[in-house]
Amino acid sequence: MISSPPTYPSGDRPNMVADGATTVPVVEVGSILGAGREAVILHKGERYRLRVTANDKLILTK
Repeated sequence: MISSPPTYPSGDRPNMVADGATTVPVVEVGSILGAGREAVILHKGERYRLRVTANDKLILTK
């Protein structure tokens, strides 16, 4: 199910950044990973693994 983005009384959208002609959300990786170093992300029924490497880089694999 696709939901509409939330509306804000002042019109300001927190945690957003302009990227050329579009505005994209900014998400802290800690809010996805929590205290761990990896998480599973579902996209169109497929599972992807997001993990932090030993060198503190992010890797997304299917």
